[in-house]
Amino acid sequence: MSVCKYCQKEITWIKEGRKNVPVEGDGSVHKCEERLKAMQSYKKIERGSLSEEEIKRYEKAMNEKTKK
Repeated sequence: MSVCKYCQKEITWIKEGRKNVPVEGDGSVHKCEERLKAMQSYKKIERGSLSEEEIKRYEKAMNEKTKK
């Protein structure tokens, strides 16, 4: 059993097609308000707002992380 990091309820994960779906103990899909609020509060970056140098820097950092 896993624990939801937003609401601390016990959940299990079931594979549906290509996605893993969190399921509560009664078999219903787990959807908590805390997670929805957290997802809406994340900073969204517009595609055109980054310069090419910044994009290259991010890509380089990601590639170095995967090599380790």
